[in-house]
Amino acid sequence: MSFGRVFKQTSEAFGGRQFICAGFSTAASEAVQMLEWVGAACFMVLMAILWPVVKCLGAESHSTLLLPRRDSKRSAERCDSKLDGQGVSDAVALICKPSALANYLLKHCMSFCKSLSIPKWNWRMSSSLQTVFGALWPFECPVHFIRDHLQLSDDGLVALDWAVVGAAHHKRRRTSSNSTSPVLLIIPNSFGKITRNVLKLCEAALSHGYLPVIFNRRSQNGTPLCTVKLQQFGDPTDLREAVRYIRYRQPAGQIYAVSESTGSGLLLSYLGECGSSSYVTAAACLSPIFRCQSWFESGPTWPFHWALLLYQKICLSRYKTVLGELVHTDNLFSSCTLKAMEEALFCHSGLKGATEGAGSWEAYWERNDPLRDIDEVAIPVLCVCSQDDPVRGEPQPTLPLELFESNPHFFLLLTAHGGHCGFSTSDEGPIVWSHQAVLEFFRATTDFFAAEERAKLAARRRGLGGAGKTFRHRSVSTCKRLPVCSHNIHAIYNWQRSYTR
Repeated sequence: MSFGRVFKQTSEAFGGRQFICAGFSTAASEAVQMLEWVGAACFMVLMAILWPVVKCLGAESHSTLLLPRRDSKRSAERCDSKLDGQGVSDAVALICKPSALANYLLKHCMSFCKSLSIPKWNWRMSSSLQTVFGALWPFECPVHFIRDHLQLSDDGLVALDWAVVGAAHHKRRRTSSNSTSPVLLIIPNSFGKITRNVLKLCEAALSHGYLPVIFNRRSQNGTPLCTVKLQQFGDPTDLREAVRYIRYRQPAGQIYAVSESTGSGLLLSYLGECGSSSYVTAAACLSPIFRCQSWFESGPTWPFHWALLLYQKICLSRYKTVLGELVHTDNLFSSCTLKAMEEALFCHSGLKGATEGAGSWEAYWERNDPLRDIDEVAIPVLCVCSQDDPVRGEPQPTLPLELFESNPHFFLLLTAHGGHCGFSTSDEGPIVWSHQAVLEFFRATTDFFAAEERAKLAARRRGLGGAGKTFRHRSVSTCKRLPVCSHNIHAIYNWQRSYTR
């Protein structure tokens, strides 16, 4: 069986899209939603029963906020004001290498020093309930989406969902190339689930003047699978082409990027591979998974492990026949761990379409480890994490504190509570605390570098004196040079065959 590329595009909200594609079943989609609700209901009942025990056992384990080693020669920035006169459960720490940018962030990002006030009796003290709430809880979102299908250089398809507010006939105007509004590129988790947290982020971004766009990988979230190929965990090839297309569509707007959960592996891989040519001004990762190989080997706690494994199997079952050309589907659908499923999908050799040298688990992570090129990242990156994250695991072995203490581009905003992509507070307003922190980070970073650039130009003009005209002439050819790109964008894309109009 082979896949055709016959489908139609609609301008409806997320739940209203329909696609005609071989292997895609509406009944399967409804089954996924039904299982999600059943799983969420069972999990909530289980946690309600075990909540008193979880509270007692977890109270001591997360009673103190993890901070950088005191004997380290590289000290870290930290908001001390929030610890005075408040319980440690409310603490928020900014861990990073001391720098002028770090001082500026502490001064201008109010959410960095705002305590997460959660009463001890409140359900938000449970990291599991926080996680389920942020992922599955219903949300009446006023945001609608318009989808662009982007055909890639190998004829595969990814989808870009532009978030807009208002009637359908106003949507194209909001995503026109004449707009100077900044673009917020959102990368959901690697399983393709669009969570409540992502929808809330789109709503917050729109209210702050951004143009949010969600990147959907091949076969995920209703994106047709037109090639017998799935995207590997840390392979940024598809994302690179999508970013260049966004740059083409919005040449006047800056691009910012936010990733959620395991989607951070793709974002960090992209930033590391592209370096200063990423086209991204600043980035943020919400509850990222840093040590991904170890995470796949050990897995999250069993309820979340089971839920993620089941969700991925249901999504892949739509393409069971065609995936048989690439993988052993019996091994794939009988796998009992996330590691076994990832190995069945990508760590094989000798099959049609298999990547050369892809038969080893270790070799796979040499190519896909998000931290493999981390030293090449050239923009500020904020990582928002909680100590009680039940999906990532314990903070000591899973958080690379040495990265934040030594690399001036990385900032860790660490809370004692918040779960995985939760960060809900009892006094929460229309914007989640973590989203407010990310948007403040983007604004402050942009303002800081703009002020630095103005100061440098003023200093050079004062120093050059009468040679100001010569400097201004030279600045056009040196200071404003566009980032060097390894590929010609017009050689990659044939806009007539790209399903974007």
